[in-house]
Amino acid sequence: MHDAIIIGGGHNGLTCAYYLAKKGLKVAILEAQGTVGGAAVTDEFLPGFRNSAASYTVSLLQPKVIRDMQLERHGLKVVLRKIDNFLPGDGDYLLGGRNGLTRSEIVRHHAADGDAYDRYMAELETVVPLIQKWLLKSPPEAGAGVRGLPSMLSLANDMRGLSTDQIRIVHEYATKSAGDILDRHFKGDLTKALFGFDGVVGNFASPYTPGTAYVLLHHLFGEAAGVPGAWGHAIGGMGAITQAMARAAREAGVDIVLNSPVEEVIVERDRAVGVVAGGKAWRAASVVAGVNPRLLFDKLIPKGAVPSAVEQHMTHWSCESATFRMNVALSELPRFTVLPEKGDHLTAGIIMAPSLDYMDRAFIDAKRDGWSKQPIIEMLLPSTLDDSLAPKGKHVASLFCQHFRYQLPGNKSWDKVREKVADHVIATVDSHAPGFAASVIGRQIHSPLDLERRFGLIGGDIFHGKMGLDQLFSARPMVGAADYRMPLAGLYLCGSGAHPGGGVTGAPGHNAAQAILADRKPWRRRA
Repeated sequence: MHDAIIIGGGHNGLTCAYYLAKKGLKVAILEAQGTVGGAAVTDEFLPGFRNSAASYTVSLLQPKVIRDMQLERHGLKVVLRKIDNFLPGDGDYLLGGRNGLTRSEIVRHHAADGDAYDRYMAELETVVPLIQKWLLKSPPEAGAGVRGLPSMLSLANDMRGLSTDQIRIVHEYATKSAGDILDRHFKGDLTKALFGFDGVVGNFASPYTPGTAYVLLHHLFGEAAGVPGAWGHAIGGMGAITQAMARAAREAGVDIVLNSPVEEVIVERDRAVGVVAGGKAWRAASVVAGVNPRLLFDKLIPKGAVPSAVEQHMTHWSCESATFRMNVALSELPRFTVLPEKGDHLTAGIIMAPSLDYMDRAFIDAKRDGWSKQPIIEMLLPSTLDDSLAPKGKHVASLFCQHFRYQLPGNKSWDKVREKVADHVIATVDSHAPGFAASVIGRQIHSPLDLERRFGLIGGDIFHGKMGLDQLFSARPMVGAADYRMPLAGLYLCGSGAHPGGGVTGAPGHNAAQAILADRKPWRRRA
């Protein structure tokens, strides 16, 4: 008998387990795979070549989680990209980075966009801090009565200090498309592409789809190596984060049981009281799921255990990020036509999508044909920052690609087309950096179907559910269950399907732990 059983040893499950164990609870994590980490793991995909298998870069991991879990003491080291972003275009390029680099590059393309950049950053200074305040708090809960009053009052207090103009800005970023906002500010295509990419990364949408402005913001609230807004690399790959978390959790007393896929949640007298894994019953006062909520309610909870309205909602929980993920081993670094020399730009996130129109066409192509004729690709070369990932003189590249549908037209099988699509991706990179294809000596491919099979990412959705207006904040994963307490007593959600959503943040795990601990207090305990 445990105080809590956690389904899944991803980064949020590990985070949640740590906070519970530090308060003296007896906690076990049941992980289906042979290692912890979920989608934040490092693979040796070719002898001598290692890289992050799915999630691939660091910024959104909450500083509080890093401090509380003492991840640096447990071996985590994060280094900054020397330049944040590099966008190759048609005959020119744009760089983004610290110490005024982004602004100077924007002005180099369009002088008037310098003042526009200042206005844009001022708007972000209004909305990003507001989002940051709610990352480690439960959103207001509709219908929660007295229990929901603190969060409602907290939100009202945060909004009270804003002027009418600032409230207008918040409303626009919460509802509009990234394209609408960026077109209003900027003239330069590469400038708009630099910022617009964050609205579609991991999000099957056009940059002109309403709600993409919020997804853009979702990628701006982090920091790396203590630098706000910066992006970095975990030495050893993303698995270094979850291995450090596992060490912290074990030190706190958490039992981590590998190769133990959960088959069913045990429900007795309208309450979750444990799980079945490997034919064995694990009993617990609280059952905590780090998996996609659609997987939880479709596959693990017995039919009829929750109201039919809940079952219906979760069956239609929208899951599709249209992501195709590759790692490649390289004999040499790529040379880009617009910037052929080797330099700091090769440590950047290299975004191959030179305009919002390009991104819009990529979405339209995929919606019609299954994948983009000209895909949106972010390439990282982490071996430029971390020589432990490849043999001397060799390199590895991460390719994060949009848009590639989970369900292909004509019932085509991803197993039959994945190699063809991988060739298409590499050819796209080669069009920007001639010779890239010839330098590839090995590759690891994760189609949307592969992402589902290996990591449990239903529909290949890296965020455990689309980050649309109907699946955010108080509606994540559904109205009435946004406070990590699911509509079944004793059951909690700690994964990215809960507020504040996807990315390697640790926030849902942190927040779910607080809800569980609150419910253990006699005056808060639920029947």
